[in-house]
Amino acid sequence: MTRLKIENEQLKNRNATARPEFSIFNFQFSILILLFLLSCSGTSRNKITTIEFWALGREGEVVVSLLPQFHREHPDVRVDVQQIPWTAAHEKLLTAHVGNSFPDMAQIGNTWIPELVALRAVEPLDARVAASKSVVPGDYFPGIWETNVVGGTLYGLPWYVDTRVLFYRTDMIARPPRTWSEWVAQMEQLERRARDPHFFPLLLPTNEWAQPVLFAVQLGAPLVTEDGQARFDDPRFVKAFSFYLDLYRRGLAPKLSSGQVSNLYQQFGAGEFAMFMSGPWDVGNLRERLGPELQSKWSTAPLPSPDGTPYPGKSLSGGSSLVISSNSDKQDASWKLIEFLSRPEIQMRFFELSGDLPARRAAWTIPKLANDPQIAAFRTQLDHTAALPRLPEWENIATSVFETGQLATLGKYKDAQQAALALDRKVDGMLEKRRWVLSR
Repeated sequence: MTRLKIENEQLKNRNATARPEFSIFNFQFSILILLFLLSCSGTSRNKITTIEFWALGREGEVVVSLLPQFHREHPDVRVDVQQIPWTAAHEKLLTAHVGNSFPDMAQIGNTWIPELVALRAVEPLDARVAASKSVVPGDYFPGIWETNVVGGTLYGLPWYVDTRVLFYRTDMIARPPRTWSEWVAQMEQLERRARDPHFFPLLLPTNEWAQPVLFAVQLGAPLVTEDGQARFDDPRFVKAFSFYLDLYRRGLAPKLSSGQVSNLYQQFGAGEFAMFMSGPWDVGNLRERLGPELQSKWSTAPLPSPDGTPYPGKSLSGGSSLVISSNSDKQDASWKLIEFLSRPEIQMRFFELSGDLPARRAAWTIPKLANDPQIAAFRTQLDHTAALPRLPEWENIATSVFETGQLATLGKYKDAQQAALALDRKVDGMLEKRRWVLSR
């Protein structure tokens, strides 16, 4: 073998030996880089907090469209929205609490707050509100805010609001009534003018508790006390209940439950009744279900007040609130979402998507809402609302109110006084356990 060939062979051998060593080094280095990247990725994932948020009904669909902005503003938080039907929500929340699976954050009807507070399922929010730069208590409607306060402590933050006003046909009623006596006189005139046995001036379903309760609230009736004493025998409640029952007795409202009304919107559009009391959800319903020729023939007005009291009469504080689970370990992240959803500009976007009225007064200054004549009555009425009794038993009490009222319209009781006493005894028995617990 020549020297040149020998040198070439040696070079080949060195290269052959070097390649595996270089290849092994590259492989080891790549593994280290991969492990480092995986470690960084894992760290990033661990920094993201995912909160479970139960939203009810259509709001569960709508809120999802607001979350991309929230996620951009808070890249360390992700929101898992679970949409819960309203019909199942109350029971599902209670079941979740018992099963220790209550969501980190939830939307609830504000009348449910006392019950969840009694179960210690929701967290107090006073300290968070005091430290917040975006949540301004004075920017909320007082009657609505009050529904979230139990025993002097705030447990929920209003998300959207509702209250009841008077819907009326503008082609039948030139000027909405301002007092009870004016209202009755107007209805009697409508009834005489119609001369139609199928026409009623007012639709007042017998299976709804809100109407007799709001009449009582307008007169300042206490209903029940915080220590569990029924007050349906109070003269102010008896007077309100008498006014309510008299509307049926005079033939101004039909003795029908809501299930017996075939189509509220079609019948209202056909002029089968001139007025009904309802909330903001029916603004959207009437706009969708009545033809263009009828859109200028209806409007809304604040509720008339009892004679001798300031106008408008008070209505009920309704809507939904946002709460945080007392057992959640993600309360800080949940509060970030509550603050975001409470901002006036976000509340306005939520209104545009859902039709739900903003809880923040600042959102009502936006022209699209402020200049809507069919919604203006709600803005006025929201400054004149009253919170319902904040007792865990309220849902059952409300059912007893309409059951007693329905029986009274059918003649079971001789008058409002007898019906009110029967209701008082029933509710007082219901609250006996509460009094026993508080006495210990």
